[in-house]
Amino acid sequence: MHAALWGATVVLRIHFTAEDLGRVRVQSQPDPMWETVFSIYRLQDRSLPLVFHDWRRNAARSCARDDLAALRTLIPGGYFPDFLTPSEGGLGLDEGIEALLSTPRSRLRDEVGTLARQSPLPAWCRQLADGDRETVQRLADAIRGHFRSAIEPYWPQARAHIDADRARRARAFLDGGADGLLGSYLPMMRWERPVLSVDVPYEQDIYLQGRGLLLIPSFLSMSTPDFLLDNTLPQVLAYPVEHSLAVSAAALGPCMSLAPLIGDTRTAVLETIGQGSNTTELARRVGVSAASISQHTAVLRNAGLIRTNRVGKAVLHTLTPLGSALLEPGAPVTA
Repeated sequence: MHAALWGATVVLRIHFTAEDLGRVRVQSQPDPMWETVFSIYRLQDRSLPLVFHDWRRNAARSCARDDLAALRTLIPGGYFPDFLTPSEGGLGLDEGIEALLSTPRSRLRDEVGTLARQSPLPAWCRQLADGDRETVQRLADAIRGHFRSAIEPYWPQARAHIDADRARRARAFLDGGADGLLGSYLPMMRWERPVLSVDVPYEQDIYLQGRGLLLIPSFLSMSTPDFLLDNTLPQVLAYPVEHSLAVSAAALGPCMSLAPLIGDTRTAVLETIGQGSNTTELARRVGVSAASISQHTAVLRNAGLIRTNRVGKAVLHTLTPLGSALLEPGAPVTA
């Protein structure tokens, strides 16, 4: 269910129990199945923010027309079948596609039927709804082909953005537990224990009842979080991460050292920030005074490599997507 394209006007309320609060997780890497779905929306969106322009120009040139046509049929705007984003996608592209190929025929029929009520579908979608193996395999091949051509080249940037977002969420959780984590999504989502509220196209209440919630940070999502229409499935919210134009330009070679560029001490600061560190922690790890760390973090912050926020009484430094990308310029694609 793609909330942003429906024009969010009301609220999805997700109700937590104490057990659910202990089962809230933030996915550790981009999900290739969700990113593939979001890429189809981005390619059809004529009013993309500037941060997406480079990606869209290159993706539009490289993606196969047949793959794009098949995926646009199933992802026309608004609702899309939940079977396109199985939970196994969090493990990688191969696992997500294998889960898609194993979708029960009854679920294919129900979800394609829901899509057919939104708009007329071509004949091959009836074969998909019937579980025809060749048709399902062609869909899987289209997803794999589109991912390889349009998304995989940007996977290091996607990972850098997700890593930066997770660092922020991890610190919020360490300082405030599940309440701190869920509260960190304001204004995108609003947490008032025991309910998480999200703007969506129509009013809905979901009771987790001990199943917990998986939060999926997304590189290609925009505006509002997205969720599965079938509330009997494991519950997820895919949400957009903060973007930086600079990260798209951070294509340093894998053998390039940062030290000649920004100095040994500032390189050490970047390398030791980890999931987030305060000034005292950085001074101890790097072996310089707190006053010196404050000077170096000011330079790194002005360069867009770190972000500094006040969390309670502490001042927390975290890497930006650009900072993460500079530290791992040759990060391998693992999807």
